[in-house]
Order: sequence, then structure tokens, then C-alpha cells
Amino acid sequence: MLKTFIALGAINAFLTVALGAFGAHGLKARLSEDMMAVYQTGVQYHMFHSLGLIAVGVIAGMLSPTPLLSWSGWAMMVGILLFSGSLYVLSISGIKILGAITPFGGVAFLIGWALLAIAALRG
Repeated sequence: MLKTFIALGAINAFLTVALGAFGAHGLKARLSEDMMAVYQTGVQYHMFHSLGLIAVGVIAGMLSPTPLLSWSGWAMMVGILLFSGSLYVLSISGIKILGAITPFGGVAFLIGWALLAIAALRG
């Protein structure tokens, strides 16, 4: 679990930097100010939770790995896909219905952080 979540976090952090640069240089002239803000929110939360994945891996190395830690990491990963992913696609495509997916990603983020807190308190 330690290596898996550190690797997922690092890969996602790499993708976040690439997507942020793409947004700043490739999309800025193509997106409205509102859609650019939506895209940037996706990038911001993507990075926060990439670091969260790394934290899960590091904490798993400090404590004994538990199912709570594993579920925490997977919840953050699902959150990245649903929250940030939906915001990326929404901002580029303009398909507003994708905004209905975003809250599910937010709930996954909340679950991930709550499980991490519980695992830390129990460990």
C-alpha cells in the first residue's frame, strides 16, 4: 500500500502540473473567464488530493497499513477522477450536466480525509 499510494500521488501531481500548464498556456485564450476558473478549481483540488495520496502512503509506512488507510487513498483517487475530471471536461466541453458529477467527487474527498483521520487516531 505504501508504494501504491505514493506512486499514485506522484503520478497525479505530475499530471496536475501538466494540466495546469496546459490550462494556463493552451486554454486561456479559448475558455471564458468563468470556464477557466472552473478548470483552475479542478487543477487546485487535483493537486491537494495528489498530496493527500502521498500522505496516505507515508502514513501507511509510519503506522501499520490498515483497510481504513487503503479506503482513504482509494476514496481520494475516486474523488480526483470524479471531481477534477468532471471539472476538466465541463470547462473544455461546456456540457453543463457534468457539473452533476462533481459533488460525488467532493463527497469522495470528504470520505477520504475522514477515513485518514480515523486511521491516524486508531493507529
